[in-house]
Amino acid sequence: MIVRLGYVALSKTLNVTSSGTITYTNYKKIENKDEKIESIIKSNLENLIKILNYNIKNNIHFYRLTSKLIPLATHSEVNFEYIEKYKSYYDKIGTMIKNNNIRIDVHPDQFCVLNSTNKEVLDNTFRILEYHYNILTALKIENPIIILHVGSSVFGKAKSIQRFKNNFYKLPTYIQKTIALENDDKVYNVSDVLRLCNDLSIPMVLDYHHHICNPSNNDIKYYLKAIINTWINNIPKFHFSSPKNKTKKDFRSHHDYINSDDFVNFIETINKYTKNADIMLEAKAKDDALFRLVRELKYKTNYTFIDESTFLVK
Repeated sequence: MIVRLGYVALSKTLNVTSSGTITYTNYKKIENKDEKIESIIKSNLENLIKILNYNIKNNIHFYRLTSKLIPLATHSEVNFEYIEKYKSYYDKIGTMIKNNNIRIDVHPDQFCVLNSTNKEVLDNTFRILEYHYNILTALKIENPIIILHVGSSVFGKAKSIQRFKNNFYKLPTYIQKTIALENDDKVYNVSDVLRLCNDLSIPMVLDYHHHICNPSNNDIKYYLKAIINTWINNIPKFHFSSPKNKTKKDFRSHHDYINSDDFVNFIETINKYTKNADIMLEAKAKDDALFRLVRELKYKTNYTFIDESTFLVK
């Protein structure tokens, strides 16, 4: 099995961010609103280029884009053009991604709830999904993926899952084709999400830490083949993180780094079911956590490292 490791949005090594933003409250107070927004957008796009250059030079092939690349783009009271105006940036970034075979995904925040019972939240969710689709399209990402949680459990699981289905089919077909679902740490476990993914014919992202927090009736091995099969001809994606500590209060929170022993156990488990795996490390130390894990794996295992973030498990 060939494993590629990835990290989320911000490089701890670089002192830059592609998530610069402004609150709506402050935005309303500014006279030169267009100039301010343009300044932040250009800074974010220029810093994303720096981050991608860093990833390329360090052979990181899996990366999650920030959802905050374009500030206020999904706010109902703000309307500005953010695609054609910055096409030269998107073209450059997209070329970097394609030429260096970097796999990209996005994961909207907790305000994106496709099965919400609140019309305002649902309308905002549609805007959030359209925004992410627009960015991925502008970058010409092949097989674009937007990762979601099932969301609300108002009126119970069964009705909430049905609401998700109903609202999913209200989305444009082009957005439906980008959606992948992830199990969560409190409500929707692996069994729930796998069943929903099969019903909708969409991929499932297994979050192993969430599975530990919110297990299904069966051991994870029972579900792995079916989860991987949801990816059809694509490489399956997994999320891996370690708990902040083992107390009940902090167990769901992500640690800065990855417990390498737990990671090796996970790798040995999935190795029997797939020839390729892209694993997003959801650790607060970002790329620093990725490279610390790599150093520990080199010491503790016989994995053959192909480059700085890719290894072969026999």
